Amino acid sequence: MSNQLEKVKELIDLRAQARLGGGEKAIEKQHVQGKHTARERINMLVDEGSFEELDMFVEHRCTNFGMEKKKFLGDGVVTGSGTIDGRLVYIFAQDFTVVGGSLSETMAQKICKVMDLAMMVGAPVIGLNDSGGARIQEGINALAGYAEIFQRNILASGVIPQISGIFGPCAGGAVYSPALTDFTIMAKGISYMFLTGPKVVKTVTGEDVTQEQLGGAEVHGARSGVTHFVVETETEGISLIRKLLAYLPQNNLEEPPLRENHDPIDRLEDSLNEIVPDSPNKPYDMYEVIGAIIDKGEFLEVHADFAKNIIVGFARMNGRSVGIVANQPKTLAGVLDINASRKAARFVRFCDAFNIPLVTLVDVPGFLPGTGQEYGGVITHGAKLLYAYGEATVPKVTVTLRKSYGGAHIVMSCKQLRGDINYAWPTAEIAVMGGAGAVEVLYAKEAKASDDPAKFLAEKETEYTKAFANPYNAAKYGYIDDVIEPRNTRFRVIRALQQISTKKQINPPKKHDNLPL
Repeated sequence: MSNQLEKVKELIDLRAQARLGGGEKAIEKQHVQGKHTARERINMLVDEGSFEELDMFVEHRCTNFGMEKKKFLGDGVVTGSGTIDGRLVYIFAQDFTVVGGSLSETMAQKICKVMDLAMMVGAPVIGLNDSGGARIQEGINALAGYAEIFQRNILASGVIPQISGIFGPCAGGAVYSPALTDFTIMAKGISYMFLTGPKVVKTVTGEDVTQEQLGGAEVHGARSGVTHFVVETETEGISLIRKLLAYLPQNNLEEPPLRENHDPIDRLEDSLNEIVPDSPNKPYDMYEVIGAIIDKGEFLEVHADFAKNIIVGFARMNGRSVGIVANQPKTLAGVLDINASRKAARFVRFCDAFNIPLVTLVDVPGFLPGTGQEYGGVITHGAKLLYAYGEATVPKVTVTLRKSYGGAHIVMSCKQLRGDINYAWPTAEIAVMGGAGAVEVLYAKEAKASDDPAKFLAEKETEYTKAFANPYNAAKYGYIDDVIEPRNTRFRVIRALQQISTKKQINPPKKHDNLPL
């Protein structure tokens, strides 16, 4: 065999060795736990044959605690680029078969390299996390590596989409990279995120808690809101990443991809003419409204299990990506509270950063009262949503279906927060507050002096509701651009979006804003 052929064979052997990660036994252990390896995950994620790996031969440089005898090609992370539906993405996938996927200095350098490349060319970054945390043997070098990654997450925010798949443990400092990215996906039973594990919690607070109770997918999906999507399996999670990217542009200078639309824009939905109950206290399902007006009813909901009193997610209208924000009357009457405000504000800001128009469906009776909300800072959190809509320069179309009262009316993309086209259904009630509360303030003295205060207030409530709880009072001042027939909502919203698609609006120059955190 010639010298050249020997060298080629050596390369082929080294590649085969690198692809084995921590070895056959470690791979088998990963599979027994119901988990895929880093390379298997990448192959499921990208278009077949499109992955171009980088830094396959990188090794760590640590000599502490006998680590010089434990070296693996690639050093616990697979990095590179590929395509998803023909569009370029950069990927890093941690390999739990190599030293538990723990982060070393060189692993961080590999991750930072693909993040730098993604920023340079303007393509999304996808991180697949499966790691025991910092490599303790490397001490401060591992921590420095995390900080290098976080700095890049920060600079990339609002420039390129960043998506984190959590398909194993993600603990300590490791949690902050996913927390800084745009969307996080966790799988039930295998994904965990926490700053301090169950043992430390037991030592410090005395609490007995399992990994699942402390930082499992369902906890972060429904209670903390740390994760945006909860899936049953890794395969479902990876499929979801592909689906999510289809709604997003490559970067903040591009428009989202346009899909061919086979759903008529003038499709009438007669059911919407009767969906709002006669009683203002009866709920209806906002999902039915969303499904009726978007293309083929296809809705990718974000934060589905968290703060269910507001709905956010992606859809298409005439083939174009839109962000939907909608109050949900079926949960807490659609009231705004701390979590709903946080959830919606974050989503609105993402859409604004990436040129995705906003469609807001309003049925909100106000903010949730009580000491729990006030002590928790509902004022500051509500201001986040107010701020997000007010600073957004993307096209904004608002439709008020029923209630729109007080401060909550303002917060939900009103005309004065630069709503471009604001429609209302005939059932809309736009006022400072509901009739019952209003007459108690306006006619308190007269009611006391009357023979029958309850009857007097009921009559005044009827008068107030007729005079003010309708869309025409707001339309009289131009705060509502038109009152529309509910069944025509799809057509009117699409036409509005077409009309304002070339909108240009620039905020005052500044280093950065100081939104209420």
